[in-house]
Amino acid sequence: MQAAVYKGGHVVEVESIPIPEIGRGEILIRVESCGICHTDLKKIEYDLLAPPRIYGHETAGVVAAIGEGVAPRFKPGDRVIVFHHIPCAKCFYCVRKLYAQCPVYKRVGVTAGYEPAGGGFSQYVRVMDWIVDRGVEKIPAGVSFDTACFVEPVNTCLKGVKQIDPQPEDVVTILGQGPIGLIFTMMVARTGARIIATDTMASRRALALKFGAEAAFDPRDPELESFVKGMTEGRGADLAIIAASARGIVGQAVACSRPGARILLFAQTSHQERIEVSGADVCMGERVLCGSYSASVDLQKESADLVFSGVLPVEVLISHRFPLSEIHQGIERALHPSDGSLKIVVQPQR
Repeated sequence: MQAAVYKGGHVVEVESIPIPEIGRGEILIRVESCGICHTDLKKIEYDLLAPPRIYGHETAGVVAAIGEGVAPRFKPGDRVIVFHHIPCAKCFYCVRKLYAQCPVYKRVGVTAGYEPAGGGFSQYVRVMDWIVDRGVEKIPAGVSFDTACFVEPVNTCLKGVKQIDPQPEDVVTILGQGPIGLIFTMMVARTGARIIATDTMASRRALALKFGAEAAFDPRDPELESFVKGMTEGRGADLAIIAASARGIVGQAVACSRPGARILLFAQTSHQERIEVSGADVCMGERVLCGSYSASVDLQKESADLVFSGVLPVEVLISHRFPLSEIHQGIERALHPSDGSLKIVVQPQR
């Protein structure tokens, strides 16, 4: 099969490797669609993990083979999405529902070969037994693979929204309106909260307004902070979601928020990133800075329903689709988006 192999030194090469063999309790999935996620891009751009690896974890496809003991839960021909992390449900962190900190969760359970890393940038992936048990969802008839591959990123956003818990009439600033920021905007709009979105790209600001934002600003606009204060009798936003990674963005979220606000860091996923804020703005301002990372097994069904039902029109976020042979173009466009580019999806069977 063909796979896009990370070779180290920021290099990804498409090459022929063996189709992975499966064992008892495992399934083999023929990958039809896999979204390009910025967490994978950071691993490539900053050489965060030792090569060789095959990245890609927003995976949708068809069950090609099943191992002993899998039937009747799944059979060849089933259309499915797969999560690449599933927690043990028993450890210190799982009891506290901090699933992303669970040692078993940190073990990637989907691979196309080499050290498991998701594997979706390939034509086939092996899904290990503990993922098969609780991390695979069937795709209903009529739902495209491109739509279905959003279930994992939607889960991660839903987890963050539930953590900060926006209420009707809360004012929420959502900083960054890339694919993730726009999913946040769609979700927060459903709560009845009022949204001010920011992004440097006009096309993304226009989509934010379409999906429920009350206003959308270029983050460099000097009127942003005064606008937020004007909406809130001078207080500032009740909540802030940081859905982009840029110098000074956390400080801007603090500046636009009121005392006691909750500020969610979502895009700060590299240990090489540093943030700087006033200690007094957090301590004396009684603000809460919190983080949310990766998916929650508790939200698996709910996130799948949001995508499969069409309640969240996620497929409109796709701007480009590339065959595996052209993944370099997809990675480059995702790393350096232009106005009009959004979600990039790889289709390995093309």
